[in-house]
Amino acid sequence: MSERRDHPVLLVATQNRGKILEIKELLHDLRFKLKTLLDYPDLAPAVEDGTTFQENAIKKAVYYQALTGLICLADDSGLEVDALGGAPGVFSARFAGDKATDELNNRKLLKEMQGVPLKDRKARFCCFMAIALPTGEVKIAKGSCEGIILDSLQGEKGFGYDPLFFYPPAGKTFAQMSPEEKNRYSHRAKALLEAKNILQGILT
Repeated sequence: MSERRDHPVLLVATQNRGKILEIKELLHDLRFKLKTLLDYPDLAPAVEDGTTFQENAIKKAVYYQALTGLICLADDSGLEVDALGGAPGVFSARFAGDKATDELNNRKLLKEMQGVPLKDRKARFCCFMAIALPTGEVKIAKGSCEGIILDSLQGEKGFGYDPLFFYPPAGKTFAQMSPEEKNRYSHRAKALLEAKNILQGILT
């Protein structure tokens, strides 16, 4: 699975099309050929049994790097809600169960937050990214974004908990933002900017 030395492959270890669009938008000008797990459908999925976002990101990056031999970028991200003791946290994607959808997760979050006053609805999106290199080295980037959980869905864009995550400086939810606007503020964008610097250093 090797590529020409002047145009190396970067494997982005996700099948989430929303994440893929955001990552490709922010890394499009790097001299990498971007591939995702959608390009390698036969790979067995990594086991995400870490207790933190960072642990899961590292597990995924190291696992897929070992399978493919490629430089691998993996992220683990999610929502931490203060009123729920930091939940859903690492279980964000499966908050409503192993077969959860965005709709089911949002419905469960709304139910869990019923009756919680506005002052206690603080939350944050967190993102950790791990870059696993063929040398065995792993580099870490991270980002977070503070917001408020609304009591109803607002907006049609984005994915995951975006329709419930209100970002006060912009006066709207992530799901009400264009992709370009979201990429100015989001946790993933902040982590990707750090990751981009790391990747640029690898190319030099």
